[in-house]
Amino acid sequence: MDVIGGKWKVLILWALHERPYRFGALRRELPGITEKVLASHLRELESDGIVHREQDDENPPRVEYSLTPKGTALNEALEPLGAWGRTNVLGETEPDPHRVA
Repeated sequence: MDVIGGKWKVLILWALHERPYRFGALRRELPGITEKVLASHLRELESDGIVHREQDDENPPRVEYSLTPKGTALNEALEPLGAWGRTNVLGETEPDPHRVA
């Protein structure tokens, strides 16, 4: 639970499940998150082996975040929890075929 604790980590994981993101694009994908919190969570997730940070040798440096295989497996483990939330919290009756989690 320490790996995914807090409001934002699961949302970061689900966003990165769709595709790799650069920092600014990921922040736009998660309205309400501050730069400080996003940077902190990404560092923690990288430290836990969940997120991969790739930096290209450009000026300015281009940094992209993606899930590691461990992060993908974690997302798959969280899928039943997401399904439960959609049914019991959001009241959805039919699964949305376009929703990842």
